Amino acid sequence: QVQLVESGGGLVQAGGSLRLSCAGSGRTFSMYAMGWFRQAPGKEREFVAGISWNGGSTYYADSAKGRFTISRDNAKNTVNLQMNSLKPEDTAVYYCAAAYSSSSRAAEYDYWGQGTQVTVSS
Repeated sequence: QVQLVESGGGLVQAGGSLRLSCAGSGRTFSMYAMGWFRQAPGKEREFVAGISWNGGSTYYADSAKGRFTISRDNAKNTVNLQMNSLKPEDTAVYYCAAAYSSSSRAAEYDYWGQGTQVTVSS
């Protein structure tokens, strides 16, 4: 079992930056691919960024490319999402999740954090 806890969300003006962190626990944390998803009110949960179990591969939604960076430190059991040049449309609850293999599909993720709110004002 893997437990995930997100932090770092908050209110920021358009053009600003935030760094989200996901702290994991469990003996097998480093064996999982990790992903960030987000969900805005009235919208479906959508993929934002993913990273392979060893950090060798990263992948992003088109909306995140060039602005967001996902990283992980398996020695510390953490995954981060650096978000720059934030836009009002980035406003959502952001979730950290773990999967057995890299994927952009929420259904393939086995463990989820509680989410952290990100609000971007115009």
